[in-house]
Amino acid sequence: MPLPCVHSIFLSTTVAGKFPHHHALPLRNSVGMSVKASRNTEDVIVRQSAKYHPPIWNDQFIQSLHNEFRGETYGGRFNQLKEQVRTLLKERNDSLEQLELIDTLQRLGISYHFESDIKDILKRIYNKSYEDVGTMNNLYATSLIFRLLRQHGFNISEEVFNVFKDDTGNFKTCFHNDTNGMLSLYEASFLSIKGENVLDEAKHFTVNFLNEYMKSSEDELEVDIVRRALKIPIHWRIPRLEARWSIDMYEKKGNINPILIEIAKLDFNMLQSIYQQDLKYASSWWTSTKLGEKLSFARDQLMENFFWTIGMGCEPKLEYFRRMGTEVIALITIIDDVYDVYGTLDELKLFTNTIDRWDIASMNQLPEYMKECFFAIDNLVNEIASEALTDHGVNVIHYLKKTWVDLCKSYLLEANWYHSGYKPTLQEYMNNAWISVAGPIMLLHSYVFITPLIANEDLESLIEYADIIRWSSTIMRLANDLLTPLDEQKVGDVPKSVQCCMNEMGVSENRARESIRELIDELWKKLNEVEDENIALPPTFIETTKNLARMAQFMYQYGDGRTIDQKQNKTPLGVSSR
Repeated sequence: MPLPCVHSIFLSTTVAGKFPHHHALPLRNSVGMSVKASRNTEDVIVRQSAKYHPPIWNDQFIQSLHNEFRGETYGGRFNQLKEQVRTLLKERNDSLEQLELIDTLQRLGISYHFESDIKDILKRIYNKSYEDVGTMNNLYATSLIFRLLRQHGFNISEEVFNVFKDDTGNFKTCFHNDTNGMLSLYEASFLSIKGENVLDEAKHFTVNFLNEYMKSSEDELEVDIVRRALKIPIHWRIPRLEARWSIDMYEKKGNINPILIEIAKLDFNMLQSIYQQDLKYASSWWTSTKLGEKLSFARDQLMENFFWTIGMGCEPKLEYFRRMGTEVIALITIIDDVYDVYGTLDELKLFTNTIDRWDIASMNQLPEYMKECFFAIDNLVNEIASEALTDHGVNVIHYLKKTWVDLCKSYLLEANWYHSGYKPTLQEYMNNAWISVAGPIMLLHSYVFITPLIANEDLESLIEYADIIRWSSTIMRLANDLLTPLDEQKVGDVPKSVQCCMNEMGVSENRARESIRELIDELWKKLNEVEDENIALPPTFIETTKNLARMAQFMYQYGDGRTIDQKQNKTPLGVSSR
């Protein structure tokens, strides 16, 4: 069963290489982004265009997409395979092989079909052998069970790893001969929470070993696996991209049950067909708004925006989230360009005031392009609120509007800093930047889209930006700030966290970047324990907040997360980068 090549992973048919050359992903240059709109001495507005390339994946092309895996054609075979996998899970009762199977199902992106089975297995293992985990004297097995139990919310102590330490309290060097064990311990260390020194030591211990391993090993496949792990651990990876990579990896290894490969490929292709329908819906909406034509100064990048929603919520049941989330991100992107490039400071103040008052009558004072922006936001918010009221009996309009107000106010503050030449302190910058990166607005809307029973109590907590939103959004911001060397950033731009850190600490750029990476690591520790603190919030939403952080760290590896880098065009990118 063929799978799509990575560069067309969320849009293509199942056969690689079927796209004509002119449908390759575009390079979206950001020429001129460093100059804001301003007035010259004759009071004539000088506007700057970022000169983005037009979208190559237009609506006509998107609507023409076809996938043979749509519908019930393959449903019968898929259900047969699911039962065979369930049999495999039952056969390997409470064993290392059973844990490895669970890990494989997760990596292949098909574990969501067996959530209750997996939960029951892990609960049984936890209750039966939790006290014995640390005495297994098997570094690989202990690390694997620790990671799986932590990931699924079980309270397992880091002390299980003390058995692998010597009398001086250091990890035993004899494990240098156990590459699988060291890699497993490395992956487990990323499930740590604040104050867990043993796991911090484990991370340092394994990183040093794995870096040396890559230099000396002649096993190219294993080196590739280790290199990828060091670049981004399993816990930080995007589920769909991990599934696509793992299918190839397991096939290369050749030591996996063919049933698992078959069901993984079938699931991947069936999800492709669902994503294509979601994208067609979003594309029809975007085309009907004509915003790409009316606001030609802004980024017209539906596919990139859509890609963010797949990363945040890939399961079939989340189609409403992907469709409506794409609309939200598309409008965020436009508003970002209004504040970052096109609008004058006076216009931005008027627009922010209009959004703050949310008064249609006050729109008359806005320039035409801003009226279009306000109308689009108002229409979308009213549509979302109306559907939430119909489906859930809850009025969410106040909460949705507040996120737009907060976003625009954060954009305006940065515009004021820029025009006045003010250099904020690191604390001032961070207090605003985790909102201006658009994480909070994306997550609160996500809650409305994915939650089966919307609760006013949850909304009250989220609108005050509960920690779970703040930590995820801050990771998003810091990942964005790390993306560009200082000498390549926009001239006159507001200093980002790296510059603020350099200025306040008096350190080099490299040391400042290392400090930001350490902060991201600490924020992940907070996210790792946030599930216990937010029991009332739906598990799907909690996972979505983590997926936002994962998406940001992936997207900002290669560019600004909103434009395509020609050298890294294997995956469509999207959303505003501020």
